[in-house]
Parts: sequence; C-alpha cells; structure tokens
Amino acid sequence: MSHREVHLNVNILNAGVFGGSWRFPGTDPVASLGLEHYLRIARRAEEATFDAIFLADGPGIRDDLRYRPFNGLEPSVILAAAAAATERVGLIATLSSSYNDPYDVARRFATLDLLSGGRSGWNVVTTAGAGPARNFGLDAEPAHAERYRRAAEFVEVVRALWNSWEPDALVGDKGAHRFADPARIHPVNHTGEFLDVAGPLNVPRSPQGEPVVVQAGASRDGRALAARIGEVIFTAAQTADEAGEYYRDVKARAAAFGRRPEHVLILPGLSTVIGSTEAEAEQRRQLLAELVPPEYALNRLAEQLGVEREALVLEAPLPWHLLADPDEAGGSQTFYRIALGLARRENLTVRQLLHRLGGGAGHRIVTGTPEQVADAIVDWVDRGIADGFNLMPDVLPGGFDDFVDGVVPILRKRGVFRREYRGSTLRDHLGLPVPRHRSPAAASRSGDASGAAGTGPLDGARVPGAATVRAVDSGAIAAPAAEGAA
Repeated sequence: MSHREVHLNVNILNAGVFGGSWRFPGTDPVASLGLEHYLRIARRAEEATFDAIFLADGPGIRDDLRYRPFNGLEPSVILAAAAAATERVGLIATLSSSYNDPYDVARRFATLDLLSGGRSGWNVVTTAGAGPARNFGLDAEPAHAERYRRAAEFVEVVRALWNSWEPDALVGDKGAHRFADPARIHPVNHTGEFLDVAGPLNVPRSPQGEPVVVQAGASRDGRALAARIGEVIFTAAQTADEAGEYYRDVKARAAAFGRRPEHVLILPGLSTVIGSTEAEAEQRRQLLAELVPPEYALNRLAEQLGVEREALVLEAPLPWHLLADPDEAGGSQTFYRIALGLARRENLTVRQLLHRLGGGAGHRIVTGTPEQVADAIVDWVDRGIADGFNLMPDVLPGGFDDFVDGVVPILRKRGVFRREYRGSTLRDHLGLPVPRHRSPAAASRSGDASGAAGTGPLDGARVPGAATVRAVDSGAIAAPAAEGAA
C-alpha cells in the first residue's frame, strides 16, 4: 500500500503543551526565556528534516504567572537567531493582524525570508481577549467578525507589499552604476476599511518569492479566512470525524476561491506523550495531569468558556445553561468548540474534561509507544483528513527528543517521511509553488487577497547572491468576498 507523505512542524510552546510541563522532573523551568532552548530544538528539528519550527505568540500575559510560563519573547527575534543557527528548517512565527501594522509585519518577514534563504512563514492570528486590547489603547476587543475583516485586508496589504518589488528589480550592477531599477519597484497605495498604506516595501523579494502564509481558525469567519489566504492551516480536532469535516470543508472553500486544494495544507495540532511501553506512557500522562494545578486549569477553562470560575464544579457537568452557541461566542471559538464537543460527546464532568484537555490545551493528545504515535499520524494522513501535523510535545526539549529518536525512524521506515531535504526553502519542504509575482496595482484592481496570480513568466528570475526563483502559478484567482472576509 502506498502512503501519503507526512508534513511535520514542531510548535515550541515554552516548556511543553501541558500546564505543568515546566514542573516535569529534569526540566529547567525558565529555559524558555533563554535563546539556547529554541536553538537546540531548531537544530534537532533540522536533523529530523521537519518542515519548520513554529512559534505561537500573543501580545499580553494570558496565563496566571503563579502556575506556568508563557510565550512572551517576540518570535521573529528568536527566529532570526534560529536562521543563523540552521540551514534548511523552516521558520514560522505568529504575529497578530489585530495589533500590528502591515508595513512592519511585511518588512519583518521579508527580512527574515531574505536572510534565511527563503525559509520564513507568517502565522496570521486575530487576537482575542480584553487584556491584549487594553495593551493597545482599546477598552474591549473588537468584535469577532470585525477582527476577521481586518485580517483579510491586512493580509492583502502585506502581500501587496511583498510584491512591490519585481523579481529583477534588484540589479547590483557596479559597472553600470545601477543598484536597483526604480521602474520595477511599485507603491501599494492601499486605502481600505481599516488600513491606509502607501508602500513600496524597502526589502526585495526572496528566493521563495514571498513568505508562506499560515492561518488557523475553526469558526465560520475563521474557515472563510483560512480558505481564502492560508497556504498552511493549523487547526484543532479531537476526532477523525471532526478532522475530516474540517478538511473537506476548507478544501472545498479554497476551491471555490479558485485555489488548488493541494496547495492548501491542513495540519491539526497533535500533542504527544511517549513511553517505551504503553504503561510507561500512561504513567507519564498521569504525572503530567497531576502537575497541572486544578486552580489554574479551572481558571483557564472558565476564561475559554466565558463563564465565572465559580460556575465550574469539578465533579459536575458543564453549566450548559450558561454557555453560548459556538458561533456567537467571543474569544477563541476554536477551543470553545473543542471543549464543548468533548464534554457533550463523552458526557464528562469538569474534572474529566480538564484531564482530557491536558489542563486546558485543547488539542488531540496521543499517548503511547513510538509505534502507536506513528500509527496515529499515518492513519489520519492516509484517510485524507490531514496533510500532516503541528507537533506539540508534552515536555520540551525531552518530549521532542523522544519523538525524533523514536517516531521519526518509524515514519521513515514506512516511507511516509523524508530522510533528507529535497530543497532549501520552506515552500520546497511543503511542496508549495513559488507565487507568481503580482504587481500591487493589479492586485488592488482585482481585489485579490491571495497574491498568487501572476502578470507574466518569471522563470530564471534571480535575486543576486540567492538561489534562482522558480515561478509556478498556484492557481489562485480573484475571489469574491467570503463570510467574514473583506
């Protein structure tokens, strides 16, 4: 039987995905505040030929600092250091479209992409919560649909800025006294509902044309945005049925936008707890559960559900009468749906739900031997309900070492995971085409947010000192407005 190739990123969530990971025996509780923590994992990911390392982010303190560390370091700075310490592995960072400016985001990722030889990716998020809003001068978070309209416009502007330099605009001809060709560098001149940006960008195109755009979202608005702009989509699914429904829906939505579904990769989050035997893995899972303080887990769940902490009773079911319809919920609708779905499907008490969620993490947890973890990965990919996974190890770096040393050799033996990189850019690893250059003026006229349709052949276009840029039309065309999209 032939198998589909598996794509893998590793999500570096401070000490690990569980709330008590930082307390695990042998773990340095403050390692995630030092650079070497990230470089060590990046090097191991490259050794294991992972597609990319992935950094989550949020512009504020979301967790109770009494109970766990958080991702507080600015991710693009970490990835700049990781770019210098590695040669091939992709570099994906999260930056919010709600509380940033598109020119700065475009410049930051274009810089990382150029200096890394085409290895960067931007995970677009719409930040929820009143806390981050107050950090940026707002009394409350913008409405859910408004955040997604701004995100669609934001990505459109960022991609226009990335395309403000034509591939051959950078000349570097000393004899002709010609550094760049101004006629091939174009303003953006965007004025929209939320943004007003002139351009052009002050960074030329990279060997992969432009950074890979990553997006996550399970709500109605989130799915529409993911299908419209996402090249890699990070999602959460607890069951094969949930994963399959999401996979089919988003791929169909992408096709409706004129995009090629095979150029939209869907990678659910996967938390792993690995032992040399099944019993050993279960013991490790139980210890991780015990290391999560109940008060922390309850507070986090209450925040996710939008209820008072006192409404959650450990030995009772969820207070269903207080819970909104998922489509009407504020905050992160993704984890709202995950928690409600688990509790309803398995008739769980609050205590049981917290255990199933890993103390509030929300992603699917696979506990077992390396063979069992490999089975779980191959099963979903072969069934056509995932293109791979965003790996979220239980403990870092130890849990990731267990995966690299135990699971990766099994995946390679089964012929579903590469033994060596076949290219040098993140697009090479993901099997994604280099977007054809599209001038900002043409994109503005069409209203296309994809940035992938081109204006002419670019084969052989070259950034001086970098690899040849191979242009392939990704199939995206001008699209009508979708639910929650500008």
